[in-house]
Amino acid sequence: MAEIILKNYQLLPIISRFGIKLGFGNKTVEEICANKNVNAAFFLEILNSYHNSNYFPDNHLGDFDVDVMVDYLTNTHTYYLKSKVPHIELFIDKMEREAQEENSRNINLLKHFFNEYKTDIENHFKEEEKHIFPYVIDLEKTLSTNNCSRELIDKIKHEPIEVYERNHDSLEIKLADLKNLIIRFLPPLSCEDDCEHLLTELFQLEYDIEEHTRMEEKVLIPKVKMLEQKVLEYYGV
Repeated sequence: MAEIILKNYQLLPIISRFGIKLGFGNKTVEEICANKNVNAAFFLEILNSYHNSNYFPDNHLGDFDVDVMVDYLTNTHTYYLKSKVPHIELFIDKMEREAQEENSRNINLLKHFFNEYKTDIENHFKEEEKHIFPYVIDLEKTLSTNNCSRELIDKIKHEPIEVYERNHDSLEIKLADLKNLIIRFLPPLSCEDDCEHLLTELFQLEYDIEEHTRMEEKVLIPKVKMLEQKVLEYYGV
């Protein structure tokens, strides 16, 4: 496990979302996953997906249960809202307190942009946790219990995951606007180091969100399509 972090330190926050903390010793991935009750196959799919943007885990989608995926995605949402976003807000608040008069308006605009982005991701995550994740779990439960409701069949036929896929909002557009605002139009700041740190945090958040979205589109959605098809075939619909 230690060699994974040494090879790509950007996987650190990904690993922590599984409840795995530093202090691995010489334990293998399999040993640590077993100790933490983490599905090793899914853990490796996620790490490979983040490590290699061209990785497509099509051949391994059946190796893990949906509830494992939903737990990970929910933990990721919590990481963004409880850790990453508040950390960025601290930089913006500090810049606001220390701003020179000529920068006050621009920093207020920056803060407004980021607050809008925060609202966007909160709404996006709520939609997934309230509607998408329960639907996904219902699909798998139906196959494991051989008990399917008419409501679920109707949803598969009229509101399949493909509808969600077509309307899957991009969370990166406002971040790009925010970075452009800082780089192109923010006058020189007395708190230059804070501004550079803020930009670094925004770039890292953008990268992480892009990978998170890609993982949903390349892992979650294909998995759900597979389950939808199995349910329809099993019940002869």
